[in-house]
Amino acid sequence: MSPLDRQVVRRRLTGIAENLERLGSIVPLTLEQYRADWQCRKATERVLQEIVEAAVDINQHLLVSSGVGSAPDYRQSFIEIGRLGVISADLASVLAPSAGLRHRLVHEYDEIDDAIVLAAVREARSLYPAYLEAVENYLRAD
Repeated sequence: MSPLDRQVVRRRLTGIAENLERLGSIVPLTLEQYRADWQCRKATERVLQEIVEAAVDINQHLLVSSGVGSAPDYRQSFIEIGRLGVISADLASVLAPSAGLRHRLVHEYDEIDDAIVLAAVREARSLYPAYLEAVENYLRAD
């Protein structure tokens, strides 16, 4: 078991919050507007990737520091911190699929569906603030 480093976790939380803010300019775009700007598409994909990766880093850190041990994959890291009580099981189950989007973006398994990415932007802006709040509450209580 390694010690909980709140500063590391809070830096990651700040990074997620900043990236969620950056996505604000994407939310009002239509699919056509989004598709018309390749730089916007690539930046959006990268920001989504960074959000998920930062959350997984947090998840793994919290799991290891609690003695549970690291989760076997990105998706499972959300489920495990839900079991640990850091976030609710319901939030864990809706955030876990974001790991799959991250894998598709990074590894380009399939052609990227712009409509799915735009939906993911809106979902991230809706769901991740609850994640940030729950993790911060966990840090304060621990």
